Amino acid sequence: MSGRRERLAAFVETAAKEYGVPGAAVAVLTGGEEIHVAHGVTNVEHPLPVDEHTLFPIASVSKSFTATALLRLAGQGRVDLDAPVRRYVPELRLADEDTAARITVMNLLNHTAGLDWNLVDADEGDGSLAAFVAQLDRLPLIAPPGARASYSQAGYNLLGRVVENVTGSTFEEALADLVLRPLGLTDTVFDLDDVVVRRFATGHHRTEDGTLTLARPWKSWRAGLRGNNPGGGIVSSASDLLRWARFQLGDGEGVLAAESLRRMQEPTVALRGSTLGDAFGIGWFLRDVEGVRMVGHGGSGNGQFAELLLVPGRDFAVVSLANAGPDGYQFNQAVLKQALELFLGVVEREPEPLPYDEGRAREAAGRYEIDAMNLDIVAEDGRLTLAVGIKPEIRAASAAQMPPDCPAAEIGFLPGDEYLVVEGGLKGQRGFFSRAADGTVTGVDLAGRLFSRV
Repeated sequence: MSGRRERLAAFVETAAKEYGVPGAAVAVLTGGEEIHVAHGVTNVEHPLPVDEHTLFPIASVSKSFTATALLRLAGQGRVDLDAPVRRYVPELRLADEDTAARITVMNLLNHTAGLDWNLVDADEGDGSLAAFVAQLDRLPLIAPPGARASYSQAGYNLLGRVVENVTGSTFEEALADLVLRPLGLTDTVFDLDDVVVRRFATGHHRTEDGTLTLARPWKSWRAGLRGNNPGGGIVSSASDLLRWARFQLGDGEGVLAAESLRRMQEPTVALRGSTLGDAFGIGWFLRDVEGVRMVGHGGSGNGQFAELLLVPGRDFAVVSLANAGPDGYQFNQAVLKQALELFLGVVEREPEPLPYDEGRAREAAGRYEIDAMNLDIVAEDGRLTLAVGIKPEIRAASAAQMPPDCPAAEIGFLPGDEYLVVEGGLKGQRGFFSRAADGTVTGVDLAGRLFSRV
């Protein structure tokens, strides 16, 4: 085992230099044993060594905790996953009344509610979940409930309000009671007051001249809003996330029935052409690599990236946390692939893009959008490129420093209407184009989200 740990440590050090990551924490669970590898510093301006207890914002990996809390409430008979959300959140109003009445708890859990990604201008009220839900009538709807999967931060934040109304507590306190305290996850917190008394990693952005600058605000560009906590507000450590992985791979430890854990790891809706996976479970993305089932979730914050991957059939897990953007994502993906090959002998290979097709490229070219971002696809000089960034009006209106945009990067077509990003910070991302009945391209999926054509 020591030899493989040394090889993993050497890889982490090399990859961190290659991708310009100042600090990273990597952890592996294999054969019941834990391996921890830490690299670099928490902050380039005030450096402290990263270790397995250093706190990182884990962003959307938080959704696995929120989903587990809902499954525990369901096991207690307090929530029916197939019931309409309005049974628990009667105050819910959406842009369409029929949709508001039909959405179920399960639709939220597996991203089939038809909600757009998130409310990016939810600046009214006190930042609570109640205030967030009160503004959901402004959220665009992209499909009828159950019609298709599209990743929604707003949907998981709405689940947090379900938890609050059912328990009578704040979401954060309820999650602590339902999940964190029973499992002894003492490094897993929400509030900045609980962060600053521990060692924590600061996010970084790389400027055009290669300089690393500190990312502000610390947690995300929606920092301070409790209404975003269920979908992405948890702060944790590599040590606690590996403890979380043990729980998810185990028998429920009296906290959750073993069959409920297994249910979370079974497909509920298929995904097409997605880097995230082949299907959504409940709170998890699912995919098969060389016939081996993988269960996981990633997260991206302000200059910080997190990945948690489980392999239930092998009692294996890997955590990778990095504190620099945009290439912290690429660093984490490289670590996951190396860990799978080193410890399990599983090699994940990317598909080969098809030759450039001018006709298909012209069909796809155009601007697409979600509520927060624009996505531009351009066909020019025998290349098809994809660029994605925060909408200029949102960036201009925000007092917070936001993550930099992803510049144009080449994409290649795969069979059908699928594509692969072949360069840049999104390298390796897969997605697909949606068409209307007459064959017109109407949308593009990226990172599980549907961007509609403008």
